[in-house]
Amino acid sequence: MSETIQSVEQMLDSRPVTDVTVTFERYQALLLELKAKIDARFETTRDPSTLELESYGTYPEGPGGRVSAYSGPEIDWMVHSWLGNPAASFANLHLTVWLGPHIRVPHLGIALLVWPEGWFYVDSVPRVSLVIDGEYYDKYYAPVNEPWLKFKDDNPEFTWFTSPAAFIRTSLSPTAQCYSFPLSEDNLQAVEKWAREHVDRWLAWVDEAEEVPEEERAALRETDLTIRRNIAERDPANSMGVRFFGEELTEKLVRALWGGDRELPRP
Repeated sequence: MSETIQSVEQMLDSRPVTDVTVTFERYQALLLELKAKIDARFETTRDPSTLELESYGTYPEGPGGRVSAYSGPEIDWMVHSWLGNPAASFANLHLTVWLGPHIRVPHLGIALLVWPEGWFYVDSVPRVSLVIDGEYYDKYYAPVNEPWLKFKDDNPEFTWFTSPAAFIRTSLSPTAQCYSFPLSEDNLQAVEKWAREHVDRWLAWVDEAEEVPEEERAALRETDLTIRRNIAERDPANSMGVRFFGEELTEKLVRALWGGDRELPRP
């Protein structure tokens, strides 16, 4: 198991231009499948602020994308999005769910990238300091440690991705999956299997969670928003948006990721 320390732009620019539409469409199908599981559990409404982002750019002739964001009684902000130019080597897809403050279950983060090799990120975004709240760690992270270690052993072609951005490194939980990998059927199936199992595990956590006392919810709500905004605004991959669409549209896309222009009330 080796390690990669490169930015997304460096990874993309160091490879020949390749049409990755087939992998892009496979990623799309996986995220649609996972979103359907989430939709079956939660009541959500599309935030009107993202309707104009249903389709932007010139895809399939050139770069394009889509951002759909949702909110509901139990979900503060859910984002289902993609950005890229699959015909020219690059696509970046996201499915993230930021829960409301009624429970403390970790948020769900999934990102899939093709550049033209594969890359994926799946994580449980903590809502407390894990070195302070040992019980939270024991409940949501300790049980995943053995499967996490087994994944490393079972997939020797996967290369651990170490972001050059220190902020991104510190945003990962101890059971985050963050790897690049050669595109092959076995490797894609490994990604799909982990993502499906993690979403099922996360949904079980939601169903089993105890409610947060009312007097503690306001502080948790604001902590969640700060985490979400920092991750969205500090993501080095935002540079790809600037490359494709310029500063103004990229800033709007980043705001959509954290809810900066939202119209629906927060839960």
